[in-house]
Amino acid sequence: MPSIEVLIAFTAAALLMNISPGPSNLYVMARAIAQGTQGGIVAAMGLAVGSLVHVVATVLGLSAIFAHSPTLYMIVKLTGAAYLIYLGITYWKSKTSGGNEAIQRPQEKPLLSVFQQSVIVEVTNPKTALFFIALLPQFVVPESGPVSQQLLVLGIIVTISALPCDILVAVSSSKISNWLVKHERAQQIQDRISGSILFAMGAYIVSDEIINSKV
Repeated sequence: MPSIEVLIAFTAAALLMNISPGPSNLYVMARAIAQGTQGGIVAAMGLAVGSLVHVVATVLGLSAIFAHSPTLYMIVKLTGAAYLIYLGITYWKSKTSGGNEAIQRPQEKPLLSVFQQSVIVEVTNPKTALFFIALLPQFVVPESGPVSQQLLVLGIIVTISALPCDILVAVSSSKISNWLVKHERAQQIQDRISGSILFAMGAYIVSDEIINSKV
């Protein structure tokens, strides 16, 4: 089981990332605009279920890698850190379009179909899989217990922390959509906060691994 300090740091990072506007938030927003708050909440639930699928797959895959080759696990960890740095730079370089663009409104569907579609959208999103593979190993401490258990706890934290953020978007979709469209500067600040967190996290992990390898 991860230590309390690790859990607090990880939960804070997950919350900050989930609060920042991204594809999932925009998907929930579009669904809420099309079908009201209920449609947005159902979409958020579907995304959460899809996220759990990625969590389970990540736990099984990374646990197997660690069991057979701790060295390969370290390589995966460093590769993940490099990916986090890349994402951080991407966030910083991203440019918001601003202006009077409208959030795309999807076709109205039965709520069951909305849920099913949301699960599929998240499960088939390769960026979600990459993010889990890159992020979760960084907070695992083998001395703290079974690696699979730690990965599972961390993955569930990401999913649970995303759910209230997405529900908030669903409940206040019209106001948030207007805010995202009209306040380009606010979007840039959100992107740069997210980018800074990801870059700092990746850079710290790489430097920590280099220091430990020299000890």
